[in-house]
Amino acid sequence: MTVLDRRPDAPGRAALALFRRAAPGVRAHVAVRWWSAPFAAVAAALPPAGRILEIGCGHGLFSAYAHFAAPARDVVGVDIDESKIAHARAAASGVEGLHFDVAPSGAVPPGPWDAVVVVDVLYLLPADAQRRLLAETVALLAPGGTLVVKEMGTEPSWKVRWNTLQETLSVRVLRITAGSSFDFVPPATMAGWLRELGLDVELRRLDRGRAHPHHLLVARRATEA
Repeated sequence: MTVLDRRPDAPGRAALALFRRAAPGVRAHVAVRWWSAPFAAVAAALPPAGRILEIGCGHGLFSAYAHFAAPARDVVGVDIDESKIAHARAAASGVEGLHFDVAPSGAVPPGPWDAVVVVDVLYLLPADAQRRLLAETVALLAPGGTLVVKEMGTEPSWKVRWNTLQETLSVRVLRITAGSSFDFVPPATMAGWLRELGLDVELRRLDRGRAHPHHLLVARRATEA
């Protein structure tokens, strides 16, 4: 993938346009998120309609993108950072089908949800807390619901080192992201947790042509009779 391939598509331009009146720091942050994260591939794994929850939505860029990519999605983004949620709400003011709320760390709003998506958040929790949050999330999926997790992998080593350096700057130095330590769980281990919960899991890499070790897990709950 080349840099030109990452240019915002129509839903991406619509999502980024929501922040055109935001503070310069917010605009810069969402722009970096767009260029560094494979949002299109993550959104494509979500169902085209239904109630969608994003846990750890930050400023709300991915939630907005997911909604604009498929307007039949009713997207709710939650985050522990009240300031980021305030920016997300201001950006999405007047947009039907896009909502933002503050939620305590580890809390999953009541379902059922047709899909839940978590993008680059779990690594900020210890491994046991990650597993617990995933289990709580699975319990709130609707029959046939989908859990989409985009996290960083643990290989290749040079991408892991680059990602760790960037996250150290973001979390510990600039305090852009809430957290104090990192726990990168191998995607295969995380996939095993979800299989133990009875989900069908697809695991694939999204890091070709990118400096970060992006991995995607798509886990589907069986449709109950």
